[in-house]
Order: sequence, then structure tokens, then C-alpha cells
Amino acid sequence: MAENTYLIRGAAILGGEAEDLLICDGVIAARGKDLHDDDATVIDGKGLIALPGMVDVHTHLREPGREDAETVETGTRAAALGGFTAVHAMANSNPVADTAGVVEQVHSLGRASGWVDVRPVGAVTVGLAGEQLAELGAMADSRAQVRMFSDDGICVHDPVLMRRALEYVKAFDGVVAQHAQEPRLTAGAQMNEGAVSAVLGLAGWPAVAEESIIARDVLLAQHVGSRLHVCHVSTAGSVEIVRWAKARGINVTAEVTPHHLLLTDELVRSYDPVYKVNPPLRTDADVQALREGLADGTIDVVGTDHAPHPSEHKECEWAQAAMGMTGLETALSVVQETMIETGLMTWADFARVTSFTPAVIGRVADQGRPLEEGEPANVILVDPAARWTVDPHKMATMGRNSPFKGKELPGSVVATFFKGHPTVLNGKLNTPYRYAGNYPTPDAAGAVSGS
Repeated sequence: MAENTYLIRGAAILGGEAEDLLICDGVIAARGKDLHDDDATVIDGKGLIALPGMVDVHTHLREPGREDAETVETGTRAAALGGFTAVHAMANSNPVADTAGVVEQVHSLGRASGWVDVRPVGAVTVGLAGEQLAELGAMADSRAQVRMFSDDGICVHDPVLMRRALEYVKAFDGVVAQHAQEPRLTAGAQMNEGAVSAVLGLAGWPAVAEESIIARDVLLAQHVGSRLHVCHVSTAGSVEIVRWAKARGINVTAEVTPHHLLLTDELVRSYDPVYKVNPPLRTDADVQALREGLADGTIDVVGTDHAPHPSEHKECEWAQAAMGMTGLETALSVVQETMIETGLMTWADFARVTSFTPAVIGRVADQGRPLEEGEPANVILVDPAARWTVDPHKMATMGRNSPFKGKELPGSVVATFFKGHPTVLNGKLNTPYRYAGNYPTPDAAGAVSGS
């Protein structure tokens, strides 16, 4: 049997009719009924759903500089197990990914790991300081070919700077991904502003802090004719603003996280810092609006906002705890529970919001492709009938800060094919994909070497 030829038998393509997929030399060589290849390794797809590999537009891999929280290696292992074949690595590393050198380092670390396609996100401003634009053009022209820029974790709150960034990225078809948070409205905020925050006596984080920035930025995007992406939308009002903007023809896309589709601020009553996140968990009414917005296309994609932290940064008093949750290995299951099992979406819709559209937003040409003959073989097999209980200590990510700890979730990733190579088989890591050629790889110190 050939190492690079696989025959998936009888999997339901996008949740539809059961067919065979023949994968050879990194592409889908054939799709149909009763396919045969004597050289192929046969994989039984009965009862499984075949989907395009998921693409995450919002991942924190922490490297360089914060390897105590996550590395490109551990984060991309988690991504492969979660059904992802591409992730966009956010810029808030140390040093910040605000130069061509840093984004090339992250990109080369991803290639050296070989579990998924790592697409660095460049910072909008130098050092995320919000004072001057970073080297946007240099990052776009680098080997990393950056097309998404974000100061995620910090809002680009200066409207003049935001306008300049939107104008600048037009030259190379880039997109600015905004962390919508008016800092003066959230100074000292600890959780969603509402009934629960009043009872707990925690400083509230008002919905208008998010909504006001989105309203401003969609108007700026309209004014300059540029692409805007809104990170982790969390309120019903934000959904309405994005819906209004799209109705006016403004080129805006938006994402929602899995945890904002399921969890509410009622969980904060436990004072467990695992539920502390930015933006904060909102109300049940917000959750329902987010689900409806994702179902009707107002919200374009699911982005995990995978944010691992060392245990000591979360296992402390609420006020001192870091904000963030892990999400790569639970995303598929949470979306299945909140959107598919509720009847709001089909598996074909799932592919649209987790693969097809994210790849378009990030301009990742060989990801998010149809499962058709001649297309790149980035494919996952999912068992929708599986049930599993989340145990953060059994995950590949270094972060143990999963808000779903102990919760039973539906659906599991059985296999992940990245560029035609099975990085995950039988629900477990197999072997990474190995790139050919002399693309520079990082040495032990993290520096990039090679031509």
C-alpha cells in the first residue's frame, strides 16, 4: 500500500449522501460510489461525516516569548485533534508580531511542526501600543504573506489610526480584525454589566463598549472602502449593528466564539476564574441572538479565540486572574451542540462557518475548498454520535483553562488529513506532515536559519 494514498469508504459528505473519497499525493483524486485502488490504505467511513478541514481565524499560540502558556507545537497538535487544518496565530506574543521577522518566525515554526497550516496575524500597531502603524506592508510581502492584522486583546481605539490601517491594507487585499472594546468604558471591568454583576458586586463591562466601536468601524470601513473583520462578537446589539452594516453593503465580516454560543454570565456566580474572558460571558438573550446571527449569516464564522494560560494565572482570585479560555479541541463539539443539535444549522452550514468562509476571510487559498476531485485534501472525519467528557489534563494544549471541564459534549474528530497526510487517526495524533524544500526553519534558539 502506498503511504500517500487513502481511500475513505462510505462517509457522509457534508452530512449528506455517503460516498467514497480517494486521496492521493495531497489531493482528492476521486469522489464517488464504490471507488477502488489497490494501493490505497482503506479507512472505514461508515457512520462518519466528511468535512473540509476547519480554519480558525482566531488562535493564540503564545510563541515566541510565552512558551510557559503554549507553543506552536502544542497548539497545533491541539488544532489537529480538534479538526483544524489551518489556524491564524494572533500577534500578542513577546515580541509582538509587528515585523516581518517575527511573523516569518511564527510561520516557519508552524511548518517545522507540520500539524496544521499556521498563518500569522500581524499587529496593527507597533507593540500593540495603539500609537503608530506596524510594518503592515513588510509583513504582507514577507514569506508569511500576512493578510490579517489585529491588535487582539487591545482595541485600536484611535479612529484616525484605525482609518489609516483600513486604508493601508487595501493595497494588498488585507483585512483589519478589530477587538471591539472602548477602553474608557471598561476600565476595571470584571464581567458583563447586568443583574449578575450587580448582585456579585463586580465592576460591569457594558455591551455598549463593544457596540460603539463596531458602529464606528463599520462606518470607517464604508468610508474608505476596505475590509473589516469584527473579532468575538458577544452581544445582541453587536449582531444588529453588523446586520445593519451588511444591509448597507459595507464589507464587514464577524466571528463568534464557541463559548459565547453556550455559556452565560450566570456561571460567574461561582467566582471560578475559568469563566473570566474578554469579551465577558453575556446573558442568555445575547447567546440566543448570537446563535440566530450565526444561523442567518449575519455572523460569518466561528473563531475559537483559543487562549491558553499557565495554571497560576487562572487558579487565583477572580480580580487577578487572566482572561481567556482554551477552545481548539472543543470547538467542533460545542458548535454541534449549540447549532446542529438545536436544528439551527446543518453540517453543510457548519462547513461554511468553520472552513469555507474563514479561509476566504484570511485569504488562505488552499484551505476551505470543496471536497471534490482535484481539490487539496484537507479533510476531517467526524463521528456525530460520539459523546465525550472534557478533561483538560488529557488535551494536547498546555492550557488547562477549559470552561467545559467535566461537561459531556457530542461529536468527535476521528481523522484529520492535512495536505493529504493523516495527522490524526482513530482520534489520536498520528504523524505530522513534512514539507519538502528548503524553506527556512527555526533553530533551537528560535531564530530563523536557511535561505
